Formats: sequence, structure tokens, C-alpha cells
Amino acid sequence: MQTLLKFMPPTRAQTASASDFRRAGKEQLSLALMDTRNHALHLAAQFEKSEEAYRQAWQLLDGVARFQARWIARNLPPRDETLLPTVDGTRACLLETLEATLELLDQAPDTDDGLYFFRLALFNEDQCTEDLLVIAQTQGVELPVQLPGPAAQREPLLIPATRWRVGSEAGEGFAFDNELPAFDDPVPEFEIDAQAVSWAQFVEFVDDGGYDREALWQPDGWAWLGQKAAAEGRRGPRYVDQIGVASGAVMQTRFGRARRMSGGQCVTHATWYEADAWARWAGRRLPAEVEWEVAAHVALRRGFYWGDVWEWTASTFRPYPGFQPGPWADYSQAAFGTHKVLRGASFATPMRLRSPKFRHFALPSEDATFCGFRTCAI
Repeated sequence: MQTLLKFMPPTRAQTASASDFRRAGKEQLSLALMDTRNHALHLAAQFEKSEEAYRQAWQLLDGVARFQARWIARNLPPRDETLLPTVDGTRACLLETLEATLELLDQAPDTDDGLYFFRLALFNEDQCTEDLLVIAQTQGVELPVQLPGPAAQREPLLIPATRWRVGSEAGEGFAFDNELPAFDDPVPEFEIDAQAVSWAQFVEFVDDGGYDREALWQPDGWAWLGQKAAAEGRRGPRYVDQIGVASGAVMQTRFGRARRMSGGQCVTHATWYEADAWARWAGRRLPAEVEWEVAAHVALRRGFYWGDVWEWTASTFRPYPGFQPGPWADYSQAAFGTHKVLRGASFATPMRLRSPKFRHFALPSEDATFCGFRTCAI
């Protein structure tokens, strides 16, 4: 019997410990680097029945090894990009780079500067672990993943006006470059949903002709929908096989198997365009990313629930004032101005990576990611 792969949303204590992990010392980092590697290899091994998924998984792991070698060992020769990596070659590279990383970690200064690249490599590999699950979903690999259940429906939360310290503080552990520098931002009072929008709520939008009403959509979103409707008859988020007008039933293929979604489960695999159209239909709006960050910090005890899906915000991904690229300069800069910000985490996000400061980003047409949304009052 297969063991269920459980990816659970964080509690308040777990969220705090995940953020604290950015200050992890050498012993904790050593254990975490071995843990994330074992987890990635365990997942990749389950892709053998799908040739394409298996190939993509090992290409991703080859990139993991080379990333670690580039930023820590810095002695791996460049690979001939015309030749695809072999599984055996990638396994050997993963072993070699992890051994070298752990040896160098043992010699590193136990300071933020001394541990920066080890933390960067860890969080990069944690991100790739979630990417493996995205590959599995995209390629229809059947995995024993326990999906999030329905969330308790709570009334929206009123968040009082505040002056918020946005982003991460330099010198307080690891931070991704797009979180720096921290700055003060006045945030007026706002009302925000306590949880992500559910399938029951989304079905009402579909029943009301939401996919046929151009006025609800951004112009580029309407053009995107037209292309998808012509190509695949799109009338719901990705992987939805049935979304019942009369019954309200939603069937969505998840990890190679069609599943009936509970009305209380959150919408998953929706694009930013669909999230924005639903919000317009409901007479609401997507939250600004700073509003999401404020609510995740100050309203958790009041029922602000996150961690099942990455959540689209209204914000375009831009640098914070005074931004300076980090050593991995390509991480953020190429996406500025074109991508939208997602906040939170999904059920597939490793706990170490879950932080209310973390800025995920994707094109508004992205729907392979485990993404959903919540809204604010206008």
C-alpha cells in the first residue's frame, strides 16, 4: 500500500518556525539539505511510468545539482547544452555536489554572510520539489497526494488602517532579493476574505455566464480566454473536466485521476485572468500584495487561513524602492513589470519555504501552478 504524501497548510507556530528557518545555523542547514534532496529523489522515482514526466523530473534535478555547484562548490564544468543529462549522470552529480556542499558548510562561518549561499541552495531545491509536483500534475502522474480538504467558511475580516513595514529586513537572516529593502507603506482600512474562494462560489460565476461576459474580463484576459475556448472549449480553471450548472458538481483531474471537488475546497489552477474576472463579477477586487501581507501577519488568530493554494494578488511584480539584485541576478529582474505577484503557499510548498514575506510571481496566464485567490471589498 502506498503512503499518502501529505502537504498540510501551516499552523501559526509552523509559520513562525518556517520564517525562523531563514536564520538556520549550520547543523540545521546540513539536515535540511539532506532532507530536501531525499524528498526530491523520492518524488522523482515515482515518475518512471511516464517517460515525459521522468525526463522533465531529471532535467530539473540536473539543474538543482548545477545550481548548488555554481553557488557553493563553484567547480563544476559547464554541461554541453546540446546533450540531455542522463539519469545516472544526474544521480552522480547530485551525490557529488551534496557531499561537496556539506563539507564546505562544515567549514563556513556561522554568520548570515557565511551561510547565504547554503540557504539559497536549500530554498532553491525546496522550490524545485514543488515544481516536481507541478510536473506530476501536468503530465498526469498518479501520486498518492493528500489534497487539502474543505475550509470552514468564515466572514470576511476587517483590517484596520496601519503603517506597515513591507518586505524583509536586511541583516536578519536570509531574504530573497525581491523582498529587499524593507520600507514603510501606509495601508488604509480594508476588508479581506478569511479564506480562498471555494468551488461552490466559483460555480455561481460559471452558472451566471462568467465565461461569456466580456465586460468582466481584462482585454488581454478576454483574448486569452478566446484562444483557450477555441482550442479546448475552456469554461473553467485548468484540468476541470466538468463544472455543473445544475448540480454544482466540479470534477477536476488531479495527479492523473478525476476527482469530485467538494464545494468547500478552494479553487485551484485558476489564472490571474479568471481570478480577476470572478472578483469583478462578485463586486469585489483582488488584494494588493501589501494587504495580503498585513492580513497574514495581524489576522491569523482571527481566522485568516492560508497555505492550500498560492493566491493571486492585484499587484504587478515590481522591485521595491531601492532594489539591488542579489548574486542570483536572474531570479527576479526578468519578471519585473510582466508577472503578477502570488502570496502565501500551496499544499505542495515545503514548510521551510512558507513565509508571509515570500513573493511568488507568474504570468497572468499561468495555471499549472497550484494557484487560487481571495478577494477584498471595493
